[in-house]
Amino acid sequence: MRATAGGLALTLSLVMAAAGCGSGASASSDGRLTVATTVAPITSIVANIVGDRAKVVGIVPEGTSSHTFEPKPSVAELLSEADVVYANGLQLEEPTEKLAEQNLPDGSDIVELGTKTISKDEYIYDFSFPRSGGKPNPHLWTDPTLARRYAEIVKDDMSARDPKNAAYYAASYEKLAAIIDGLDAAMRTSFATIPKRELLTYHDAYAYFAKTYGWRVIGAIQVSDFEDPTAKEVADLIDQIKAEKVPAIFGSEVFPSPVLAQIGKEAGVAYVDTLRDDDLPGKPGEAEHSWLGLMRFDFITMTDALGGSSAALRAVDLQQAAPDSARYPQ
Repeated sequence: MRATAGGLALTLSLVMAAAGCGSGASASSDGRLTVATTVAPITSIVANIVGDRAKVVGIVPEGTSSHTFEPKPSVAELLSEADVVYANGLQLEEPTEKLAEQNLPDGSDIVELGTKTISKDEYIYDFSFPRSGGKPNPHLWTDPTLARRYAEIVKDDMSARDPKNAAYYAASYEKLAAIIDGLDAAMRTSFATIPKRELLTYHDAYAYFAKTYGWRVIGAIQVSDFEDPTAKEVADLIDQIKAEKVPAIFGSEVFPSPVLAQIGKEAGVAYVDTLRDDDLPGKPGEAEHSWLGLMRFDFITMTDALGGSSAALRAVDLQQAAPDSARYPQ
């Protein structure tokens, strides 16, 4: 572990807390590995692979911006006991990863699922994530074909760390892969009914999804510094919406946007303010509180608002590949 100025006392206390864990050994009293995760969709994907065979604890509270989240010092205690941290990477959770690097015990690792899923030449830069800023769009999990790869990486990594449960992880992955394939088919069926698959959203969270499923992202109101756009940018978006003739634009239930509401009113289109990119629907323990529930909710919302039929998506059964006993901070 590395001490930093002003954080020496905290680091020393964590050294004592971690003492006796051993290099790479589990800190759980029941012998299970302790798995830390960052945003809720990743927590859900991990839980679908490991079930009750490991202790899974999320770090980023739901309803919090994962881009700007600064973990509290208490998170350091969890990290000092973690056998592995599953993060998205692509520079999404930098403060959390920095804290993990300072406090993880020897033998534990940070595994960046997004970074392992695509190569640098597949990175997408856009309105909120310009190439000049050096940070690619990190929202791979809104594309189910990429989320499937996340699950595969978790399966392989957990099997190597916990060989006695490798068969369980493999079986869970096969179940989840089949669930994702079913969602993918339903998405393509529903999307084919949409007259114009174009998105203006509160945040550029659907770039990889759009590329895979033949959508066009026409803009986002959240600029690269996460402040509201200028008056000129708002006027340009209104003109673009009128020119494109899209029937709806999309905001966030978690981060209300008076600017988007204004844009919708002035452009004469519906403003649907219920999309989510990393805040799961429902409450922990409820069927819809999952990555699958999040994807189905968002894609039904998009399809209905843009004049398509969401019947195929509504028929998707909200099932889990393994029991979800993860802890989701609220």
